[in-house]
Amino acid sequence: MMTVINRRSWSSAALLSCIQLISIVSTSCFSWSPLNHRQHTQFATLKPSSPQPYYSNSGGYEWKLNVASGDIATTTREKLETLATIANDALTEHGSDIFKSFKARVAVMSQSADEGTQQDALRLGLVAAENIRKEDELVASLPFYDTDGSGLALAPHLATKLVYKDKLPEGYDGWTGDAGLLAMLLLNEMARLNVDGSKGIDLPTRKDGIPSLMSAWVTSLPSPEEMSNLHPLMWDEDDQEVLQSSSTKKIYRIMDDIEDDSSWLDENAWSLDRETFPETIKLQIGDSIEERQCFSTEGFRYAVSLVRSRSFFVDGSLRLLPYLDYANHDDFDSFELVGGGIGMLWGSAKGALLKSGKSLREGDEVCISYGPKGGADYLLDHGFVPPMCKASSTGGAVTSELTFEVDDTDRFRDDKLDILEYETYDLAPMEPSQVFDVTGGRPDPAMYQFLRLAKLGGKDAFLLESIFRKEVWGFMSVPVSEDNERAAVTAVIDACENALKEMDEIIDEEGSALSPKLQLCALVRGSERQALERTLEYVTQEAEALDLKEYYQERRLKDLGLDSDWSPEDDDVSFGGTRVPGGADYDW
Repeated sequence: MMTVINRRSWSSAALLSCIQLISIVSTSCFSWSPLNHRQHTQFATLKPSSPQPYYSNSGGYEWKLNVASGDIATTTREKLETLATIANDALTEHGSDIFKSFKARVAVMSQSADEGTQQDALRLGLVAAENIRKEDELVASLPFYDTDGSGLALAPHLATKLVYKDKLPEGYDGWTGDAGLLAMLLLNEMARLNVDGSKGIDLPTRKDGIPSLMSAWVTSLPSPEEMSNLHPLMWDEDDQEVLQSSSTKKIYRIMDDIEDDSSWLDENAWSLDRETFPETIKLQIGDSIEERQCFSTEGFRYAVSLVRSRSFFVDGSLRLLPYLDYANHDDFDSFELVGGGIGMLWGSAKGALLKSGKSLREGDEVCISYGPKGGADYLLDHGFVPPMCKASSTGGAVTSELTFEVDDTDRFRDDKLDILEYETYDLAPMEPSQVFDVTGGRPDPAMYQFLRLAKLGGKDAFLLESIFRKEVWGFMSVPVSEDNERAAVTAVIDACENALKEMDEIIDEEGSALSPKLQLCALVRGSERQALERTLEYVTQEAEALDLKEYYQERRLKDLGLDSDWSPEDDDVSFGGTRVPGGADYDW
């Protein structure tokens, strides 16, 4: 079991001391080299290191593992080249039968640092196997085979409907969601490759050639030791503590979900059959054998970190797409993976398509986009912060998130929960707790709509009566009353101020004085601070002009033609020039 300390019990002074200590302590056996946003290492297979930050020419701090000595460099390159060769051999022998299209090969990517201040950095990636003449040209395609899972692609439903069907209760829905189900599938694939005899569940049954492809892919994944530098979920507690206070997207929520799910799985499945679900396994990694955690809390956390860094939401589902996931991220001149039809002998099948964002020559790196995300999302998913998410005078892709909920002590809570469940959105009913993104401009109208309902009370509570039940959610899309609007705006102001206050407890030191992990935290913190400060400024100005808004009462009177005084001088005895006795169409 993972040892967990009380994450919320530290004082500010202790936390700052921890930051200062981490900043000066170095256990480096490797160095880091700078990279642009096309050169990330979440797919690298490298030894642990303590990196050094570098400010890239593209405008953001990014890091990449780099060896510090000739002997280690040779060993690392040889290991990566061996893994790449194994993967390419499997592609050569079986790729045409599985992928239908694959105009790339796995390669050890080596990029020299700017101005030659660092040695070459190493990682695995995809390069074009032939000239790609135009933008939007198909580079690779992978069929899903969702029905029986006989292909390479892994989807969450294969865990509950097939592989773990007899081990999980019907309707199993863990806290980690689809990422957790994919992690369970990934652990099973690792266990099936155990060198001392296959473990796990021998499902799904696959087509010829796919086991070789799957084996080459699984053994090329970064080890837990490597992920401890590459992904926040594998960081130590000290660095996670700083990240917890650096973002409104809390890493401890994710960590707690992982721990809860792994504890339940251990108690109800893994520990009941250790022959099938061993805590550790041995894998053949290139020319060596490595022991790794598998069906345990540490193994599950490791698998979730891999899934978050390598999975894609394609065709309505989160998926692991082996070999396509070797493609690294580029902010520009790249496309996201998309779903589409793939031509087969018997017609067409659904699958994932990797398309080039620009023309490429043979040997050029094939990159993709990981999609529009904020800095915290990139860090928590992929382990890096791209330049586009860096705070700047032009804004960039800065974003933060605010969480609101219907108060447990609200006397009208039951009515409000009923409205959220049955009267909001048919396909996705709203929960009593909601998370909204803020980017520094006008807040999301859906956030105000939710807050107006959450704060509804007093003289406005009549709108919760059953006669309005079908319309009340629509009423919340516009201001209800000045008191209600003030309560909603104040909730946003308080949330922004509290988030900024938590961030202010961490001293922003010079970039060169921080370790690379803490520098990543600082980047996220700066980006979110900008989004929160701009949102706070906007909403504060809005709070000063509440008397200028039109509320439910004024709108209703206007609809009934009762929005002006009656004038006896009017020949037609009209009311406000709009109401003529017997001439109105009243909506009672």
